Amino acid sequence: MKQQKHWYDYLWVLSPIYLTLGFVNILFAWLGLVFFCTPLIVSIVTGNKGYCHRYCDRGQLFALLGGRFGLSRKKDMPRWMVSKWFRYGFLAFFLTMFLLMLWNTYLVFAGAQDLKQVVTLLWTVKVPWQWAYHGTLFSDGVAQFAFGFYSVMLTSTILGLVTMVLFKPRSWCIYCPMGTMTGLICKAKAKE
Repeated sequence: MKQQKHWYDYLWVLSPIYLTLGFVNILFAWLGLVFFCTPLIVSIVTGNKGYCHRYCDRGQLFALLGGRFGLSRKKDMPRWMVSKWFRYGFLAFFLTMFLLMLWNTYLVFAGAQDLKQVVTLLWTVKVPWQWAYHGTLFSDGVAQFAFGFYSVMLTSTILGLVTMVLFKPRSWCIYCPMGTMTGLICKAKAKE
């Protein structure tokens, strides 16, 4: 018997829409804060990882591509990638990169640095992205944050796609920094 679909089963469309909007106009990257804050808020309020399991658009996208469309090898991840030290290490690395992005945004707001119209893939490859920004009424710092945040979101999507192809469809979910943070929040709430 076919399982009934719910509205949240279609949230996967948000990932490609977000990435497309950021490709067209980088200021749409600010919408990514919704994806960034919502799982944290849900885990703080509910004390569980319900967002990750049911509402995560990226997890749904990987499940669809890797499962239904068969783009995954459906292999188990190596033990070291599933380990606690890898997940926490990746979270620390991710947070460091996020803080560096915020620092660069601050420097542009402060006038100490010019706007860099690049998207950085995998934290190293700088891709010119000038077509996506032509100036606005806002400070260049607003655009700098958008370029940085889009870089984080695009990089994490690429990593998720690679692990989806190499391993099981939702392998990204094992070491996703948001999933790790929501897990830590849930542990802390359980001790209250």
